[in-house]
Amino acid sequence: MQNNLLVKISLTLLGFFAASFAFAHGIHGPDRAFIENSVGLAPAAFMYLGAKHMITGYDHLLYLAGVVFYLRNFSDVIKLVTLFAIGHSITLLFGVLANVHVNVYMIDALVGFSVVYKAYENLGGFERIGIAPSIPGAVFIFGLIHGFGLATKLQEFTLSQEGIVTNIIAFNIGVEVGQVCALVIILLAFKIFQQWRHFESSSRYINWLLMVAGFVLVGFQLSGFLYA
Repeated sequence: MQNNLLVKISLTLLGFFAASFAFAHGIHGPDRAFIENSVGLAPAAFMYLGAKHMITGYDHLLYLAGVVFYLRNFSDVIKLVTLFAIGHSITLLFGVLANVHVNVYMIDALVGFSVVYKAYENLGGFERIGIAPSIPGAVFIFGLIHGFGLATKLQEFTLSQEGIVTNIIAFNIGVEVGQVCALVIILLAFKIFQQWRHFESSSRYINWLLMVAGFVLVGFQLSGFLYA
């Protein structure tokens, strides 16, 4: 009975995430109009957009959820999340300010792969094949990839050069603020979940769900690359 319930919940969540991936960390509507028409310094507005962008970025949040899933020591959380933040800050700022372009579909496919990778790691996949990759190293590398994913969203617009450095730094700060806010909610949820007596048995279902969600994102982005 418990297993059937978990399967149903997992399929429901997977359907939700699959539908959401089409809009993952894009900039639309009034936010898009604001960026396209923005001239000069607007750090507060760009900070707000950065925070909103991260909080609604399901792909980024899925990866972060995988990173902290089994962590119980707060210092480990701080260490890994800081590495991830440094990584995506570097490529976000570098990508936009140095005008370094990458294919949006391919970089987002790699973002999806990061979710698959982390879920596979959480399931003990690397241990079973006798590989022990560096967890901090992988988090930093995937942070670099996620940062380029963020950069491609801003590169869709013709940004005013007046105040661009300040605005992009403010956007990046907003991303970090949004990440912290989302992470607090994720950690609180996991804290409650880890105290549940069925945590060990159900955690595998959740990580399998995480992996499948990552594959859905990869497939969606590769389809866009092939047929765009």
